[in-house]
Amino acid sequence: MDLFEDNAPAPQGNQPEFTVSELSGAVKRVIEGEFGLVRVRGEVGRVSRPASGHLYYDLKDDRSVIAAITWKGQVSRLAVKPEEGMEVIVTGRMTTFPGQSKYQLIVEDVAPAGAGALMAMLEKRRAALAAEGLFDPARKKPLPFLPGVIGVVTSPSGAVIRDILHRLRDRFPRHVLIWPVAVQGQACAPEVAAAIRGFNAIEAGGPVPRPDLIIVARGGGSLEDLWGFNEEIVVRAAAASRIPLISAVGHETDTTLIDFASDRRAPTPTAAAEMAVPVRLELLAAVDGLGARSVRAVVAGVGNRGQRLRDVARALPRLDALLAGPEQRLDLWSGKLGAALGMAAARKRHAFEARAGLVRPELLLGLVAHRRRDLAEVAQRARVAEERRLERVRSRIEALGGRLQPSLQRMIGDAERETRKGQERLAGLAARLDAAPKARLERLGQRLEALDRTRATLGYAETLKRGFAVVRGDGAVVTGKAAAERAAVLEIEFADGRVTVGAKKGRTAGDGGQGSLF
Repeated sequence: MDLFEDNAPAPQGNQPEFTVSELSGAVKRVIEGEFGLVRVRGEVGRVSRPASGHLYYDLKDDRSVIAAITWKGQVSRLAVKPEEGMEVIVTGRMTTFPGQSKYQLIVEDVAPAGAGALMAMLEKRRAALAAEGLFDPARKKPLPFLPGVIGVVTSPSGAVIRDILHRLRDRFPRHVLIWPVAVQGQACAPEVAAAIRGFNAIEAGGPVPRPDLIIVARGGGSLEDLWGFNEEIVVRAAAASRIPLISAVGHETDTTLIDFASDRRAPTPTAAAEMAVPVRLELLAAVDGLGARSVRAVVAGVGNRGQRLRDVARALPRLDALLAGPEQRLDLWSGKLGAALGMAAARKRHAFEARAGLVRPELLLGLVAHRRRDLAEVAQRARVAEERRLERVRSRIEALGGRLQPSLQRMIGDAERETRKGQERLAGLAARLDAAPKARLERLGQRLEALDRTRATLGYAETLKRGFAVVRGDGAVVTGKAAAERAAVLEIEFADGRVTVGAKKGRTAGDGGQGSLF
C-alpha cells in the first residue's frame, strides 16, 4: 500500500487548462492590445526579400533583436527602403506568429534616424553606384547647341515650370514638352524614372516630337523632400538616358545623386533653362557682325585684287612693242622665202639629175648577171656539200652495218627519205633562184621606165611641146626684156629646133616703142 501511495499522482489545483492554440491566441491578443501602434528605433540587421514580395528584416540594438516584416502591398509605399546597417525609426504594430512562438513587428513606415543616418546611407549608395561606373565622366554626353524640343520633368503646378518657360521665352523660345510627376513623397522616384524612360522611348519623326534635351527640375527643400532624386531607380534611369539630361534639383547648395548621373548639373531650374538655349539676340548680333565682317572682307579683297591688277598691268609692255620684233622678222623672212624656194628646187633638181644619170640598163643587166653567177656558185657548193654529207652518212652506215644490221634497213630508208627531201628542197631553191633574177630584172625595168617617164615629164622638152620656147641671148637664157635688148644675138629654141635672130637696137614708129626682133 505504501508503494502505491508513493506512486499516486499529485493533487491538481484549480488553474484552468489551455490548449497551445488558446494560449498562443491569448498571448497574441495581449501583445496586440498593449502595443497597438509603436515607434521603434534600431539598426537594420539581416534583410530578406523572398519571391513573395514581402520584406523580412531585423531591428536590433546592443542587447536585443526584434523581427520585423513589411507586407508586399506596403513595400512600394515606403519612403525609405531598409538596408542592412541603417539606423531607422519604424512605425508599426506588434503581433505574434504562433507557428514559431515568436513575436514580430508589422512595419508600416520606415524613416532614417536623423540627418546623419540619411547622409550615411546616401554616401553608401553613392559609393556603390559610382563603383558601377554610373558617374563616369566618359559617359556624359554634350548638350545640343540649340535643341528643337526640350522635355521637362517636373510638377506642372509649381513655380519651377513657370521659371523655366519664362527664361526660355526671354532667351530663345523653344518647343517644350512637360511630363508631370510628383517631386516628393513615395511616388516621386518611380514617376521621375518613368518620365525619363518615356522621353527616351519616343520615336523620332512620330506624332509626338522626340526631345533633344531633358531637364529634370525641382525647387529647394529639405533632405527628406529631395530624397526621391537619390533613389537608385532614378539614378539608373538618368545614366541610361540616350538624350542629354540636365538635373536642376533644389538650390545651388543641394546635391542629389541624379546630379552625378546627369550630363550637366544646374544650380537652379532657371540656370538649367539658361544652359539649354543661347540668347537669341546675342546670336542675331553675332550673325550681323559676322555678315558685316564678311562684306568688308569681300570689298577689301576686291579692292586689293583690282589694285594689284592695275600694278601688274603697268609693268606689262605695250602691244605694239611686243609685236614690232615679230613683224620685222616676218617681213625679213618673207623677202627671203622666194629666193630660198628657188634655190631649194634647183638643188633638188640637180640631185635628181645626178641620180637619174646613174640608172642605166647596162648596169642593171650586169648586176643581174653577177647575182646569177653567185647563185650558181652557191648551188654548186650546196650540191658538193650534199654529196659529201651523203658520203659521210654512207660511210657511217657501212661502219655500223655489222653491229646494227637489224636497224640498217630502217636507217637506210631514213637516209633516203632525207636525201629525197634535201633534193626536193634543193630543186625548190634552184627554181626560186632561177626565177628571182628575172623577176627582179622586171621590177627594176619597170622602175627604170617609171623614172624615165618622170624625167621626161619634168624636163623642159615636154614643156616646149606644149607651145613654149626658150630664148637665149649670147648663149645664156634670157628671162627679161632688158636682157634681150642687151643681147647681140638671140636664139629661140622650139620643140622641133632652134632659130637664130639678130636684135635691133633702134625703134620704129607705130610699134609702140617695141624694137623688132627680125
